[in-house]
Amino acid sequence: MPDQLGLRDRKKLQTRQRIADVAAVLIAERGYDAVSMVDVARAAEVSDQTVYNYFAAKQELVLDMAEQIRGWYDQAIRGRSEDVTPAEALAPLLLADIDRYRHSDLTQARGEFMAQSVTSATLRRFTLEERERQTLTIAAAVRDTAPGLPAVVAHTHAAALVAAIAHVHDLIGHSVLDRAPQDMAAERIRAVARIALTDLSRAFAGRGSAPTPH
Repeated sequence: MPDQLGLRDRKKLQTRQRIADVAAVLIAERGYDAVSMVDVARAAEVSDQTVYNYFAAKQELVLDMAEQIRGWYDQAIRGRSEDVTPAEALAPLLLADIDRYRHSDLTQARGEFMAQSVTSATLRRFTLEERERQTLTIAAAVRDTAPGLPAVVAHTHAAALVAAIAHVHDLIGHSVLDRAPQDMAAERIRAVARIALTDLSRAFAGRGSAPTPH
């Protein structure tokens, strides 16, 4: 929490955010593949080394929240009550993604993860690797909170959840690039998300696997 950090740490966070914001603008204008780390450093008016100090690789400029997002998924599933399925636990996070799109600045959003991951083959590869990490995180959380569930079932259910998340994120990305009317597109995407999550929730509930008590 920035308010609880010292001045030095706050300045580091501000510098990191400024670099990420500048990168998003450049990527929105030129596309992920046409922007280099040197370009970002010049535009942000920092040294090349400063950019690498905060972002070890180019893809991290776009996937900068990946670890935090995995943490949110993990916490949502591990913290759910006994009558809540993993899909239901993840639903608020996915619907929040859609709401952010609904209210986003489309020009800025063009340079962010969801739009760029559907246009750049290079970034798509890194995105798929991150989806696999999400699957492993969710599978571990499901397995730990439903110990009677076979590991292979926990993994396949996690993979299905991540596939649903990825599909919704791709729909958002395409809607950003197409500059679709945001309210209409958001409602359509929310409907898709609800269909997918409801189906996955029913499948999991049908196995009778409740989370372990906290």
